[in-house]
Amino acid sequence: MKIIIGGAGEVGFHLAKLLSNEMNDIVIMDTDKDKLFMIENSLDVMAFRGDITSFKALKEIKIEEADMFISVTHLQNTNLTAASIAKSLGAKRTLARISNTEFLDTENQFWIQDMGVDALISAEKLAATEIYSLVQQSAFNTMHQFTSGHLFLVGTVLDKDCKILGKRFKELYFSTKGGDEMIFKPIAIIRNNNRGEYFTTIPQADTEFQLDDQVYFIVKKEGIEEIYKVLGKKKEYYKNIIVLGGGSIGVKTSKILKENRHNIKLIELDRNRAFDLADEMNNILVINGDGRDGDLLIEEGISDSEAFIAVTGSSETNIMACLMAKSKGVKKTIALVENIDYIHLSQEVGINAFINKKLLTADTIFRYIRQGDVVDVTGISDLDAEVLEFKVKENSNAAYKKISDFKFGNDATVAGVVRRREGIIPEEDFVIEPHDNVVVFSQPNVINKVTAFFK
Repeated sequence: MKIIIGGAGEVGFHLAKLLSNEMNDIVIMDTDKDKLFMIENSLDVMAFRGDITSFKALKEIKIEEADMFISVTHLQNTNLTAASIAKSLGAKRTLARISNTEFLDTENQFWIQDMGVDALISAEKLAATEIYSLVQQSAFNTMHQFTSGHLFLVGTVLDKDCKILGKRFKELYFSTKGGDEMIFKPIAIIRNNNRGEYFTTIPQADTEFQLDDQVYFIVKKEGIEEIYKVLGKKKEYYKNIIVLGGGSIGVKTSKILKENRHNIKLIELDRNRAFDLADEMNNILVINGDGRDGDLLIEEGISDSEAFIAVTGSSETNIMACLMAKSKGVKKTIALVENIDYIHLSQEVGINAFINKKLLTADTIFRYIRQGDVVDVTGISDLDAEVLEFKVKENSNAAYKKISDFKFGNDATVAGVVRRREGIIPEEDFVIEPHDNVVVFSQPNVINKVTAFFK
């Protein structure tokens, strides 16, 4: 399968990394030679220097042989134009990253298809949806659902109230009271080695849970409430929420939250933009001001707000504003960050969750172009580890195998199975059957082997 990626930024790089684990014929195209050099030396892909809207350049890389062309630069019009040209030159399928969510409206789909664009991805919509999900689950800083919500991946930092601190994995049994099957299970831990470096490990029998561990659980829907009990927390509803930043993500987030009966105050620094938003959203209070101003936050009732969401175009502004809000007693803070290197700072500085729309975009695109049996993938923070979902076929290597036959040591683990719309946390003697959806956590060094196991 030949896939051409237009744009060698963070989205293009992360996407190329995902695809290179599955497919051999990946071409990434950009005009920035430094980015291309870095990608070519980091990944097993071909780098081509050229303008993605150039007919000549697209012909040079034999666009007519492409099974898919994906344009993911930060410029919407460039992406749409490139996808349209690629389609006209023979690319079988095209996908473009956009910023204006109006393109996603049903009435505009015929126009988009006439342009030759088969699918659109909005990073802004993905970020807003992710933020809404995190607001609904007060204890988690990561949440991802598999197979229509029959299994969930959730992440949280263990604090002093957590009931499993100091306990070893083998001492615990993650079931309902009196139940005989697991409804959730820790599948990964990210831990600081006290030298400022983070490492990921899969919990083993003697793994001890420590304060400030970032732990990821696979959980059945009915197990969500049980995790709250283990964490020593109560599920909270955040009625009053402040959103900082009146850009597309801030507006979309505010609208989603308002539609779900949250009280929203939207702070926007630009005076003209603030007045425009006030006219556009008459059911949301829009405030013109600087969200990093402690006096402004106090004046606007920060002490009565349960959640603070910072989504301006500046990562530093978002981080500082969240820290200010946290100092005023806000229970949950969420910051949009552009730099992937900032992701781990949330653990260190006390911000509850960081959102990176580039990682969200790349992971979502991967689902559109999955090959064979991989039907879903989600990354864990800024690490290389992935959680993948496979659909098991009759002739798959994994069919009729026990979980104990999945021999990848401490580098990968079968986290969960969905069978006939029922989520299952499997034990070692559980037998995988055709048509099962299997969720696997994998370190980067064995992803190819894991994928081959499910071929």
